[in-house]
Amino acid sequence: MKYSAIILLLFLFSCGGTEKKLPVVENVDLQRYMGKWYEIGRFPNRFERGLQCVTATYSIREDGDVTVLNAGQNSEGKKSESEGQAWVPDPAQSGALKVQFFWPFKADYLILDLDDNYGAALVGSPDLDYLWILSRQQTISEGLKKRFLDRAQELGFEIGRMEWIKQDC
Repeated sequence: MKYSAIILLLFLFSCGGTEKKLPVVENVDLQRYMGKWYEIGRFPNRFERGLQCVTATYSIREDGDVTVLNAGQNSEGKKSESEGQAWVPDPAQSGALKVQFFWPFKADYLILDLDDNYGAALVGSPDLDYLWILSRQQTISEGLKKRFLDRAQELGFEIGRMEWIKQDC
């Protein structure tokens, strides 16, 4: 009975929304992608609820996978951190990663757009439930923001859900 319940929960968790085959950025140089990124905007989600000054820091591990360190703080200034691991399951699609913060659950991390100098990125999920705009700086130009929002809308994301993140903590 116990194992049946676990299997049912795993099945329900894996049967999320409808997933689309989204085009990702080809030939992402993961070495250039490493480092600190500021979260400029995101779709609301339960694991970042109420967090501001959110950053994601990526670093290559000895085994070739990526350590992901997400950090932010709530309105009272309490800091929150979460560490996970990411990897590229198909080297032919280096813009499509998997990320895992809690075993056995993993999620897709799709780099949907990336500016030429690796200074800003649009990242999302194939079920269209998650979307982030990331930047190496605490702000992003209006032109680049528009480019990313236009691209997200073109791919089917409901960009009206986007919330903008304070970076002045």
